[in-house]
Amino acid sequence: MPDKPRLVGVNHIVLEVGDLEAALEFWRAIFDFELRGRGDGHAFLDMGDQFIGLFEDKTQPRDEHRHFGLVVDDRSRVRDLARAAGAEVMETDFLDLRDPWGNRIQVVEYADLQFSKTDAVLRGMGLDLKKSQSAKQELQDKGMG
Repeated sequence: MPDKPRLVGVNHIVLEVGDLEAALEFWRAIFDFELRGRGDGHAFLDMGDQFIGLFEDKTQPRDEHRHFGLVVDDRSRVRDLARAAGAEVMETDFLDLRDPWGNRIQVVEYADLQFSKTDAVLRGMGLDLKKSQSAKQELQDKGMG
């Protein structure tokens, strides 16, 4: 029995933005999502059993290395949509971008990594997603396949 709590996942992340309406417009220009809720100066982007919080009042400088990996069903159009929305698309080995407030986001595709949603959550989100062979192997190697 471990003496410390075990990390099991991420429920949500919060990003600070300079203008909530502009941030919602930016995110809608790139991604398909539903609002989980909103209030004065904040909104929550639904991702099934997780969410992204956008809070108005950016105070820190732009992110250089600090980032999060955002999982999408298909990232083939993200680069072009992000550029058109005003994102800074970075020249890296991955698909990294910065929103207009300097938040760094790395976009990854569901099929290509071990991150998994339950069948019930995928159904609730209206998604039928499959894993690549390499992602299946990574899960199998951990006894999760």
